[in-house]
Amino acid sequence: QVQLVESGGGLVQAGGSLRLSCAATGRTFNRNAMGWFRQAPGKEREFVGVITWVGGRYYGDSVKGRFTISRINANNTVYLQMNSLKPEDTAVYYCAARLALGVGMVENAYDYWGQGTQVTVSS
Repeated sequence: QVQLVESGGGLVQAGGSLRLSCAATGRTFNRNAMGWFRQAPGKEREFVGVITWVGGRYYGDSVKGRFTISRINANNTVYLQMNSLKPEDTAVYYCAARLALGVGMVENAYDYWGQGTQVTVSS
């Protein structure tokens, strides 16, 4: 059974940092793009960023310059380093794995999803 498990969420003050992790079990995704999305209450799920299997990175406009995605293929784990956090970053953050070639920036481009981890940024 394939599972993606996010961790590292929590409460942080504005300007602070958090690092989220996403550990995959059940299969390896070393040659697959891995993405991060977020969903705030009452809003649609939003693309945060994606990392290709060779390390190429693409980010949503709202997080560029503040968030960084990385991966350790040997551990089948992807990370999201979030710096300079703002209250508007408050959301449930999800990681996702894409089986097809290439990268995706929309929800339906991904095949597996984690359960999400809550990030709350206080002002």
